[in-house]
Amino acid sequence: MANAEKNAALNIPRGVYSSILPPSMRIPSAAENAQYNLMYYVKGALSGGICCAITHGALTPVDVVKTRMQLDPVKYNKGMIAGFRQVIDGEGAGALLTGFGPTATGYFIQGWFKFGGVELFKIKTAEALGPERAWAQRNNIYLGASALAEFIADIFLCPLEATRIRLVSNPSYAPSMASAMMKMGKEEGVLSGFYAGFGPILFKQVPYTMAKFAVQGAAAEKIYASVGSSPEKMSKAGNVSVSLGSGVVAGVAAAIISHPADTLLSKINKAGAGGSGGTMTRLVNIAKETGIMKLCTQGLGARCIMIGTLTAGQFGIFDTVMGMLGASKFHFHDPSKGHH
Repeated sequence: MANAEKNAALNIPRGVYSSILPPSMRIPSAAENAQYNLMYYVKGALSGGICCAITHGALTPVDVVKTRMQLDPVKYNKGMIAGFRQVIDGEGAGALLTGFGPTATGYFIQGWFKFGGVELFKIKTAEALGPERAWAQRNNIYLGASALAEFIADIFLCPLEATRIRLVSNPSYAPSMASAMMKMGKEEGVLSGFYAGFGPILFKQVPYTMAKFAVQGAAAEKIYASVGSSPEKMSKAGNVSVSLGSGVVAGVAAAIISHPADTLLSKINKAGAGGSGGTMTRLVNIAKETGIMKLCTQGLGARCIMIGTLTAGQFGIFDTVMGMLGASKFHFHDPSKGHH
């Protein structure tokens, strides 16, 4: 007799049987499934590192222009396309790749901890709650897992992001990522030089990542339901297509939510921004100088294009690399409909 049939025959509620029945008589949790072992999490982390490094690295030119628009809105005030022309005319096409090194390196590390962490925390929480409660709380699981994973990832990302912004705002600051980091550390110290923007980066990245994974998960569910399919029934190419489509929706939502903090982060890493004093004092000064409306809208169109494309690419590449590594991504399932 199948596990589900045994449970039904015994008339035991689904929310209870996972904790009281022996393993042979209950539906296995994600963690009990052999495929969700240490190697699964390593593959998830590696896939996350690869997808983030590729997407953020490829969009370095867009990020250069976006950052210039945020840091010097008086000069770069004619839109994204005009911004590209201004940078190329003033500094040459090579300037569009300013900060490529710290961008690719930083986001590989961040992607490793973010995607790997989300998979780990998501699956472990689902195991602890059991199938029925995990399904009912899946949105909260996405939010909690992504917030925790992003916090850990940002500890490693922050120094490289500070270096990238310094190089973009002042291309003559240093000839390379390594020399820029050494110079910043020597002149400003580790905390002031590399972690002045840690608060803003958390303020930006944590809500961004929470929206990104929760909205993507919900959007993917809607897409599968609309075509009457599921991740198990759909082909690999079909699943990647769903990831791309839901990723665009998630990216735009995440970009809007996190944009004010992104503007603050760009400005606070510019030398002298916000005057003297501690990080919070400088942030308040920058917010007052910029104004709430500009914080929320300055460069938003460019960022929606960038983050929408980037997020779709990340989920598409993540699923593709996971498949190449022989791993099948964990999905929540409605226990009332069985596990397909």
